[in-house]
This record gives sequence, structure tokens and C-alpha cells, in this order.
Amino acid sequence: MLTRALRLPALRGSLTSLLPNSTHASLQPVINRSLLQTRFLSNEVRSAIDKAVASAPVVLFMKGTPETPQCGFSRTSIQILGMQGVDPTKFTAFNVLEDQELRDGIKEYSDWPTIPQLYVDNEFIGGCDILINMHKDGSLAELLADKNVLVLEEGEGDIEGEKAEAVRRASEQSTGGRSKDAKGESS
Repeated sequence: MLTRALRLPALRGSLTSLLPNSTHASLQPVINRSLLQTRFLSNEVRSAIDKAVASAPVVLFMKGTPETPQCGFSRTSIQILGMQGVDPTKFTAFNVLEDQELRDGIKEYSDWPTIPQLYVDNEFIGGCDILINMHKDGSLAELLADKNVLVLEEGEGDIEGEKAEAVRRASEQSTGGRSKDAKGESS
């Protein structure tokens, strides 16, 4: 009889835990507290982050600024982008330390728990660890080149300059190296 009395409550407890509405009373406060702490991104914050991500081809959400990073991971990310040769005119950074909503919101926006966060052409790439791995295996250089966000070497990719140089050489050959003015007279 004693063994049967001990088994029934245990059995009852295990069966009731299978019911959908059977959360043990000691877990209720924990569940309620975690639901209250879950933050949903407001439309206003989401819209602001959408605009920030679209503000340049390469966007970095970081702690501090590119000139004065406030954490080692942000510093490393800036150094990697610099080594890759990202064009400063195609890059912008946002200091998440200046705005707590941005700091919390960007983590939810990307579903990535850490900062810094890199976006290229509105696409989330990853954090510092991802950048380091992509830098090492060459895939970051490939991605940045494909997106045309690197500084061009002098003369590289300057089609108008190449055409102008070809026309100048052709005209020099036809005029014997003398230049002509607008009236076609030699100088």
C-alpha cells in the first residue's frame, strides 16, 4: 500500500506535465518574466534601421567610430575593411553606444547577438568572427569586389579615361605628334 501511494502522485505529476496547460507553478514566474523581457522591434526602430542599412553599400554597426573604436572587435572589423580596400565613399558606420534603441534593435533586426555587425548591399554578412574567417579564406575580398565597393587603383576601371587616352594616341599618330586646337590648326 505504501509503494502504491508513492507511485500515484509521481505518475499523476508526469501525466499532467503532458497536458498543454500544465505548467508547474514554480515555473510560472520564470516564464512570465522571460515573456515580459522579450522585446519586439517597433516599426519606428525597424524603419530607422532599414534606412541606416540602405544608407551606403557597406554599413558597419559598431561600438565607437572608425577613428576611435570602443572595443577590440569593432577595431578589428575596421582594420579588416581597411585592409580589404573598402572605398570610404561607399562606407558608413553607426555608433551603437550613442543610442540604446539602436544597440538593442540591431541585434533583434539581424537576429545576431553581438556587435559589430556588417551589412553589404543591404545584406547582413555577420560579426567580427565571420569577417575574420571571410578575410582569411578570401571570400570577403571576393564579395567586396563583386559589389564594387573597393577603391580602384589609378587607371583601373576608368573606361572613360581609357577611351580618352586611346583617342589621344590615335590623334597624335595621325598628326605626327602635334596637337591641334579647336580650329584644327597645329600648335
